[in-house]
Amino acid sequence: MPAKPGQNFLHDAQAIQRIVASLGDVSGRTVVEIGSGRGAITETLAMRAGHVQAIEVDPELARRLQARFPADRVNVVQRDVLSFDFAAAAASANERLLVVGNLPYYITSPILLKLAASHAALDRAILMVQREVADRVAAGPGSRDYGLLSVTVQMYGPAEKLFTLPPGAFSPPPEVHSTVFRWRFAPRFAELGVDEASFLAFVRKAFAQKRKTLANNLRAAGFAQGAIAAALSGTAIDARARTEALTIEDLARLWRSLKTGEATSHGEVASSVTGPLL
Repeated sequence: MPAKPGQNFLHDAQAIQRIVASLGDVSGRTVVEIGSGRGAITETLAMRAGHVQAIEVDPELARRLQARFPADRVNVVQRDVLSFDFAAAAASANERLLVVGNLPYYITSPILLKLAASHAALDRAILMVQREVADRVAAGPGSRDYGLLSVTVQMYGPAEKLFTLPPGAFSPPPEVHSTVFRWRFAPRFAELGVDEASFLAFVRKAFAQKRKTLANNLRAAGFAQGAIAAALSGTAIDARARTEALTIEDLARLWRSLKTGEATSHGEVASSVTGPLL
């Protein structure tokens, strides 16, 4: 079956083994695979995991997967992963889920947000994305890759790059390299004393214009000059700093300080991050 535009199927046998091994011990566990495609990773998972939920949006590929794998080992779900109910699947399995998947670039951001929103149902994920996206996901403060995507993902748990694959590992080969990273779901909101929705909205505003200083971004977001100055002084953050220089802990301290200021009612938006991260 020829690939459709946007479909790049992993065929590197060693890479497949490394991806599954990166999940850890999957015996007796339920693994959700995002975008099962032609079943290359599914096949290895079916031999090692307790049960596989194979999500595939393409109807023809889903039919082939159903014909190939026994239903007691692999449940093929023909739908868009964005409509998949991870919480229900975790409740059915009576455990937090393991996730694996090769994420298409055009839908990477929505899928990451979907997984973040489903964090209570998830244990860890091994995800393959475009190399530049993985660089941003795992980036730390002070690097050019650090930004909204880094902070958003890392607020739901640590993310670490594992290995990178060349275009030749796929059929047809894409024009970019792909990197596999591990995401362990351990949200930090309670630890850092911040509200999930309003803190993420604040972070989006803080990173709105990377060329501007943090103070200028906060002014543009509606925070009063006096409140910004007081918060920066109280948290010992340089007023000339750009947001990408701040750690997640710095951002949390600044949010808490602004939360108590008069400008909060003007500048803070109590809604979750739903827009694009890339």
